[in-house]
Amino acid sequence: MSNIDRVETSEFQQVQGIISLHRSQALQTVNNENLLAAWEVGAFVSDRLKNSVWGSKTVKQLSEYLRAQDPTLRGYSRSNIYNMVLLYDSYSSMQFVEYQDKLKLNEFVQPAVAQIENTETVQAVPAQIDSVEIVQFETGQFPKFLNLTTLTNHFEILNACKTVEERIFYVLYSHKERLNIKELQRCLKNNTFASLMGDKHNLSKGLKNIYPQAAPMLKDTIFVDFLGLPQKHSEKRLQNSILDNLKDFVLELGKDFLFYDKEYPLQVGNSTFKVDLLFFHRGLQCLVAIELKTNKFKPEYMGQLEFYLEALDRDVRRSNENPSIGILLCQEADRSVVEYAMSRSLSPTMIAEYERQLIPKEVLQRSLEEFTHFLNPKSKK
Repeated sequence: MSNIDRVETSEFQQVQGIISLHRSQALQTVNNENLLAAWEVGAFVSDRLKNSVWGSKTVKQLSEYLRAQDPTLRGYSRSNIYNMVLLYDSYSSMQFVEYQDKLKLNEFVQPAVAQIENTETVQAVPAQIDSVEIVQFETGQFPKFLNLTTLTNHFEILNACKTVEERIFYVLYSHKERLNIKELQRCLKNNTFASLMGDKHNLSKGLKNIYPQAAPMLKDTIFVDFLGLPQKHSEKRLQNSILDNLKDFVLELGKDFLFYDKEYPLQVGNSTFKVDLLFFHRGLQCLVAIELKTNKFKPEYMGQLEFYLEALDRDVRRSNENPSIGILLCQEADRSVVEYAMSRSLSPTMIAEYERQLIPKEVLQRSLEEFTHFLNPKSKK
C-alpha cells in the first residue's frame, strides 16, 4: 500500500467514524423519543384509570382506535399500553424518586438528554382533544435515568422485577453491558442481581485489597444450562462444552471477559503446568485464570490456583497489566469452608459455583449503593 493510500485510508476511517457517531446519536434520539411518548401515554392513561374515568375495556378500545387511525403504528397493543402505565406509575412513585436522589441516577445520563416537564405534557396532547382537561402530576417529571436502556428492555424489567432495587439494577446493568432483549431475559432468569449484589464471601482478602472495585464485576454463581451437562460429568467434558459454547459462556461471565487460551502452558523449572481456561478482563486490565472442578470445593485447590497466578505474574503478565486473578469454578461449595479458605488468602482469588440448570428467581431487596458507586464514583458522598 502506498503512502497516499495509507493517508486516504486514515481519512476514510475518520469519515466512517463521523457517520457511526451520528448514526448512534440518531438511534439514541429515537429511543429517547419512544420513551417520552410511552411516558406521556402512560401518565395520561394512568390518570384516567385511577380516577375511574376509564375501565379496562376503554384501554382495549384505545388500542383498536390507534390501530384503525394509523395501521402502520406499532407498539400500542392493549398489553403495551398497560406496560406504559406501569412505566409511569413505577418511576413517578415517591419510592423511586427517593432512590433517584439518593443514588444520583441522573448523573449516569449526559446532560443533553431531553427532559419532560409538566408544561410539556400539556403541549404534547393532540389538538383534537384540547378540550379535555389535562391533569398536572406532582411527581410526573420524566427521569433521564430511563434513557439508559430501550423501551423494550424497560417493559421486560418492569414485568419481571417487583422491587425498585431490582429494577434500578437491571437498567444500570443493561446499560453497562449493552444488553439486547435476549441477553437481558437470560440475566433476569438466572438472577444476575443476586449473583452480583451478594455479600461476596467468596472473594479472598487479597482480591478485595488489590481490586476493591471488582465485586460488582464478578459473579459468585455461573449458570451453564446451555451446556446440557448430565449430573455426573468429567472436567474434560465441562471444559470442552464451555469451548463449544464459548460465546454463551463469555456472556454469562460478563462482556468484559476476553478469551485468551485453553490449557495455557506455564513452564516452571523443568515442569509444565496448564491453566484450564485463560481470559483477559478489560475492565480490570488483568489476566484471569479459571480452574474447573466438577466436585465440591476443597481448600487444597487454592494452593494450585495461587501457584498458577504466581507463574502468570512472573512470566506472562505484561508491565502495563495488573496482577492476575484466579477463579476456581466448582460445582458445589460449602459457604463456611469458602469463608475460612478466603479469609487469609493474599492472592486475588475467588470461588464461584456453576449451576447446570437455571434456578427460579426469588425476589430480593438489596442495597444498590455498591453497584451505582462502581458505575458512577461521583455519586459517593
